[in-house]
Amino acid sequence: MKKLSLTSKIFIGLLLGLVLGIILNRMPSGYFKDVVLINGIFKVVGSVFINAIKMLVVPLVFISLVCGASSIGDVKKLGRVGVKTLGFYVLTTAIAISLALVVGKIINPGIGLDLSYIIKQKPTIGEGKALVDVIIDMVPTNPIASMANGSMLQIIVFSLLMGISMALVGEKANPVIQIFNSLNEIVMKMVMVVMEFAPFGVFALITKTFATVGFEAMGSLIKYMIAVVLTLIIHALLTYMGILSTVGKLNPMVFFKKFLPVAGVAFSTSSSNATLPVTIEAVENMGVSKNIASFTIPLGATINMDGTAIMQGVAAIFISQVYGIDLSMQAFLTIILTATLASVGTAGVPGVGMITLSMVLQSVGLPVEGIALIIGIDRILDMCRTVINITGDSVCTIVVSKTEGEFDENMYYSN
Repeated sequence: MKKLSLTSKIFIGLLLGLVLGIILNRMPSGYFKDVVLINGIFKVVGSVFINAIKMLVVPLVFISLVCGASSIGDVKKLGRVGVKTLGFYVLTTAIAISLALVVGKIINPGIGLDLSYIIKQKPTIGEGKALVDVIIDMVPTNPIASMANGSMLQIIVFSLLMGISMALVGEKANPVIQIFNSLNEIVMKMVMVVMEFAPFGVFALITKTFATVGFEAMGSLIKYMIAVVLTLIIHALLTYMGILSTVGKLNPMVFFKKFLPVAGVAFSTSSSNATLPVTIEAVENMGVSKNIASFTIPLGATINMDGTAIMQGVAAIFISQVYGIDLSMQAFLTIILTATLASVGTAGVPGVGMITLSMVLQSVGLPVEGIALIIGIDRILDMCRTVINITGDSVCTIVVSKTEGEFDENMYYSN
């Protein structure tokens, strides 16, 4: 087992939990089954894993966002390249989460799997709260209280302000930036430690779920996966390739042909950061200047997480439907805003999407326990969305480089 990758271990936990859950579902009720196993061992292990995820949300978001915003460098000198790059990443992320919500509502992956008897509540962002008040409340009057209460939008705004201010201060802020970078490494290691227990948490959560609801959950999970993958494909073909062909005036087929090896690395590693050297080399071979690539690609690995945003949007629809919770238009806008801002601080490492998903769910009052339904199959989707993330980084780099006159089109079309 030590030689197996974390992905393989999670798949094994998923399959074992699926089989055992179905077996328990068909067994007659009794003290050992209901009290000792389902509401005893499996509930404890699963709940502890979910609580560990919740525990990391606030420190992860705060520290990662501060590091991401401060890594921009001297904001005054960013100029056109910085504005174009940041604008591209924020715009495409907002489009991605919007597409996810639309596709999610069309496919309705959670319809047919009713868990409303477990929990029934209304979203935090309801019809009674005006959108104007939601925007006003984004700015915290007490950031410490916001962290203690888990008010995610307020934490995001404060973190971004602090990170940008650190970048504006310049060299005097370097000691603080180094501290936050060290804290970021520590938090990332904490995430990795928690994810090492994911196979056991997945096994317990899936077993309890299928022991309670039976095999009917599988159909909803398949629809959820289809919705996520379909949205990823739509975003890549329409949004990215549309920008490449209309703004960049380049042939998307050439891009796909040259980008395929990089996509393979991203798919296998599930990490935007691990793919960084290969991505930079690929865009430079397509004609992008080195100084543009060295800025936009690392920045994209930090703040451009369209694939993760798509997963969060579909997951929010899925979880709201299985728990019988209706989401208002304001709740949808809150999800778009939260997922877009959260992408700025989402680390480019495997598994961290589940942590930030809990933040998106909390922002509209959806039960974080719903993650139990999808975490077992998330590794497959994690590989897919990583490909979309680095595709967005590369397209942005090419388009920005060309609009700045630092792009060799002959290299792009060369063999």
